Amino acid sequence: MNKIEGNVYLLGDDINTDDIVPSNALTIRDTNEMAKYTLKYIDADFVEKVKKYNIIIAGENFGTGSSREEAVNVFKILGIKAIIAKSFARIYFRNLINLGIPAIQLIWDEKSFSRGDYIEIVLEKGEIINKTKNYKMEFNKLPEFLTKILEYGGILNQLKKKV
Repeated sequence: MNKIEGNVYLLGDDINTDDIVPSNALTIRDTNEMAKYTLKYIDADFVEKVKKYNIIIAGENFGTGSSREEAVNVFKILGIKAIIAKSFARIYFRNLINLGIPAIQLIWDEKSFSRGDYIEIVLEKGEIINKTKNYKMEFNKLPEFLTKILEYGGILNQLKKKV
């Protein structure tokens, strides 16, 4: 979990949990089926594109809205390795960590990333290397108790291991 590599998918500001999982998909009990609706009204082809782009980089206020875990779980199902945003809704940030997806807060600009850039995230060092643009950025490392949750793949796995 220390090093995460993948291709960038860019999103804008104010992506809320209804954008991530539209309310009409919340009645679907099969989570794999629910995941097919992820970001449907932002990008109708997102579920197809996510096969290539597995690190999301977003703007301000990512994950605002309700605190439902489905809005994180669909990203886990689709293979998203990490989410980098300028800012996160507090509960959404913690839900990402609890389900084993690194959430990294980073102030970035349009020169930092483009869709498809290949990046490497080194959690232990607090750095992101854009291999496509040969550019390195630093971020505030996550506290140790959060990185431990990520190392286990989520808080439930951590609790199971301890019990």
